[in-house]
Amino acid sequence: MSIINKIGRRKSSVARVYLKSGKGKITINKRDQKEYFSTDVLQYKINQPFALTGTSGKYDATINVNGGGTTGQVEAIRLAISRALVEINEEYKPLLKAEGLMTRDPRMVERKKPGQPKARKKFQFSKR
Repeated sequence: MSIINKIGRRKSSVARVYLKSGKGKITINKRDQKEYFSTDVLQYKINQPFALTGTSGKYDATINVNGGGTTGQVEAIRLAISRALVEINEEYKPLLKAEGLMTRDPRMVERKKPGQPKARKKFQFSKR
């Protein structure tokens, strides 16, 4: 098996995942997964596609991620890993799709409009 390259996005985060067979080592931006994302919830989200498909410890993942915050980055990584696993074996797709890991979350930050301080907020109205 050669290296499989997939991309995942969430909000303004972009994650590139390079998956190859190995012992389950996950490296994010040249740092260990536990060092990059310290909380257990974030680590669980990264390992979720492997746990659902029963492939924990079978693949090494090298991940480059940039933009956005921690949650956006984790969900971008999760989408990219799910896409890579589906390319390895098509039978994983129904399992991952049932958990909602195959769908790209389209929600983005709404743009700021002119004449307003933010997207929806208005300046204080003065009648006189």
